[in-house]
Amino acid sequence: MKFGKEFKKKMVPEWAEAHMDYNGLKRILRELREYKQRKHSRDLLDHKIAAVGAPPPNRIISGIELQSSSLQNTNEDIEDQVIDVNTLHGDGCRQFYKTKFLRQSEEGGEIEVTFFKKLDEELNKVNTFYKDKVEEVKQEANHLDKQMEALVALRIKVKKPKQYGSNSKGHRNSAVPLTSNKSSAADASGNEPMGLTSESKQHQREPSPGPSEVNPTQIKNPGSDDREVLNIYDYREDPLEVLEHVKIKNTLESPISTIKGVFKDSREEELSFGKEELKRVEERLRAVFIQFYHKLQLLKHYSFMNLSAFSKIMKKYQKITSRGAARSYMLIVDNSYLGSSDEVTNLLERAEATFIQNFSNSNRREGMKSLRPKAKREKHAVTFFSGFFCGCSIALMVAIILRMEARKLMDKEKGAQYMKNIFPLYSLFGYITIHMLMYAADIYFWRRYRVNYAFIFGFKKGTELGYREVFLLSSGLAVLALGGLLANLHLDMDSSAEIYKTLTELVPLGLLILVLAITFCPFNIIYRSSRFFFIRCLFRCIGAPLYPETSPDFFLADQLTSQVQALRSFVLYICYYGLGEYSRRQSKCHSHGVYNTLYFIIVVIPFWMRFLKCIRRFCEEKDVKHMRNGLKYFSTIVAVIIRTAYELKKGKTSWMVLALICSAVATTMNMYWDIVIDWGLLRTKSKNKYLRDRLLVSHKIIYFAAMVLNVVLRLAWMQLVLEFKLTTVHKMTISTIIAFLEVIRRGIWSFFRLENEHLNNVGEYRAFKSVPLPFSYYDEDAEKDD
Repeated sequence: MKFGKEFKKKMVPEWAEAHMDYNGLKRILRELREYKQRKHSRDLLDHKIAAVGAPPPNRIISGIELQSSSLQNTNEDIEDQVIDVNTLHGDGCRQFYKTKFLRQSEEGGEIEVTFFKKLDEELNKVNTFYKDKVEEVKQEANHLDKQMEALVALRIKVKKPKQYGSNSKGHRNSAVPLTSNKSSAADASGNEPMGLTSESKQHQREPSPGPSEVNPTQIKNPGSDDREVLNIYDYREDPLEVLEHVKIKNTLESPISTIKGVFKDSREEELSFGKEELKRVEERLRAVFIQFYHKLQLLKHYSFMNLSAFSKIMKKYQKITSRGAARSYMLIVDNSYLGSSDEVTNLLERAEATFIQNFSNSNRREGMKSLRPKAKREKHAVTFFSGFFCGCSIALMVAIILRMEARKLMDKEKGAQYMKNIFPLYSLFGYITIHMLMYAADIYFWRRYRVNYAFIFGFKKGTELGYREVFLLSSGLAVLALGGLLANLHLDMDSSAEIYKTLTELVPLGLLILVLAITFCPFNIIYRSSRFFFIRCLFRCIGAPLYPETSPDFFLADQLTSQVQALRSFVLYICYYGLGEYSRRQSKCHSHGVYNTLYFIIVVIPFWMRFLKCIRRFCEEKDVKHMRNGLKYFSTIVAVIIRTAYELKKGKTSWMVLALICSAVATTMNMYWDIVIDWGLLRTKSKNKYLRDRLLVSHKIIYFAAMVLNVVLRLAWMQLVLEFKLTTVHKMTISTIIAFLEVIRRGIWSFFRLENEHLNNVGEYRAFKSVPLPFSYYDEDAEKDD
């Protein structure tokens, strides 16, 4: 693989614009090479003309003279005479580099001047970005040191409450700190972290330990065996004095914490020195350390990739021009902050030591598994079985169609009854399968256009499913559903199986139980981590607004709003099998008041969850945009209720008019929100007219086609209200097709929605999520107030 493609593939997607513009520099070198080739062709022509004795023009003679004079100097060591790099100092002691090309008077010199000007701009850009990010992680390391100090004090208080009372000495954690053991005044100010200075300076600044500071004390971790101990050293101060300045942040991440936050004026609570509180703090700090370590890894990778890019581009320049400027310029690059700074490496080592000591019982292997999870590897078996199940699904589908045509099932009254009773039960699996296929297609295109969907959804590295795995699951589900439908159809049509007719209708129920059993199976089979991630997100959606909204939560809730017919199928299963309708070979569910009530409620639930989420975000962020989004979902709730009422009360013209008005208002609001807010399109002042400034898909017609298709598919509900007469198509088939079209529309929406989210992250260089710290210090709050 060429370096340019590898560089683009391995760069941090959210920092793409902060990386060196390798392709831009290559274009300048390509222009320089083409100029050199044209010049070489002219020189050859001049030599041929001179060989036959024809007097060349003055321009050509001068060119030969210039070339001959340049050839005389090729053997000289002119490396230091090609470029002169000056180091300039800007605001905040920042260094900037400006290169002067000393051969500008030669032919093609203007292009080389442009190249070095662009090269300086990229070096200054990369250097500035890297230094800013390093400063951010250094400040975060200071905060983490204070958090660890409070955690160690809390551990001491919880594990040895009597031995380490107010009159006894405190203790310090033996793990390597992220910041230094300076004087107490320096620690309190937190101005300069020790972990970012050289080792020699650290040894000079660190005070020699006294006798009371080197006696280790072993304290058992709660819930551990006798071999798992925590090594700590003596503090100069009582741990209680540290804890007196500390409060616990209430992040409102659970229903209980949300309720407490609502009924309390402050979102902070006093320490209770309990084991449950200690466990909760340790879990949050563990997540903070893993995220911090991930940031350091990204910064180290950023530095390595850009240094490699500068080296590669200078080698290309040297190859094209035969000038020896690469060594001089790379010396400047290596001495720049990007190439010479080792703060990130030091912080990585210290973060590893601290994490292993405090969060993995000094077990390095277990600690590194958490800090550096292995990337997921593609398996050939997944591709094989995906193709196998896909072929089986197509074969089963053809067999079902041929079976129905051979028996003329749709021309008989029995066929209509079958469509009314059995087909809705199996259509549930069809809705799920088509949704999973659309999700697999979305993943494929997200990867192709480098949309970091794993980061947006918060998937743990190595556990996210690729499009092959999702396609395998969807094709496997399709085989189960189509196989059950064919078996059910065969037994229904076979006269010899008359005694099994009641039993055959239990086939779809058995399939549903099997799918639910696999979904909630606690064993480590069939992508358990992804299944549990889905279950947690679903539970958080149902518990809205007691849980804070996260990206996977709102994304799943939006997907559920397009699965109204699938949710109604669940209600149909309850009625059909719970009330014994299957044994009478006819569906009379609408005659039951409980079923009609559930028929209303189940449709409203997805939109209601999104409405409550919007209300919570409005209360937390005070952003009117969330209130407008909530009104959009509320209008959809009203429209869905009116349409459902019209469906149950046939022949009522007033209900039809009301359903049309409410649905039109809700559809208009939803279309505007889809295209303008979620997709970020229809920007009149954009450089891409009626689109965004940034587009991942190069063909602009794709965006316009998606907008038109979104409008058309949004209006598909009109068929359900107006009921256009299609005599050749059964009504159940029409409603199923419309439900499939809504799922397809949601799949298209999903791609552009995440593309817009990804571009927003790119615009803000947001490559990692912020994890809230568990402790809050009183002195920090006072500084904020000041």
